[in-house]
Amino acid sequence: MKNRIQELRKELKIRQEDLADAVGVTRQTIISLENGKYNASLQLAYKIARYFGKQIEDIFLFEEG
Repeated sequence: MKNRIQELRKELKIRQEDLADAVGVTRQTIISLENGKYNASLQLAYKIARYFGKQIEDIFLFEEG
């Protein structure tokens, strides 16, 4: 699943550490999400979306197949 976390984070000049602290995960988790090596749980996706003031669908791009 692709996501726009890095794009949104850079637009707002937010560090990976700051986002990780805000949503209760490690910086490594944010790195893995941004690199597409880890899919967020629904709970984490919700926290990230809320942090950016967006809907989950605006950040996480689901592709069938």
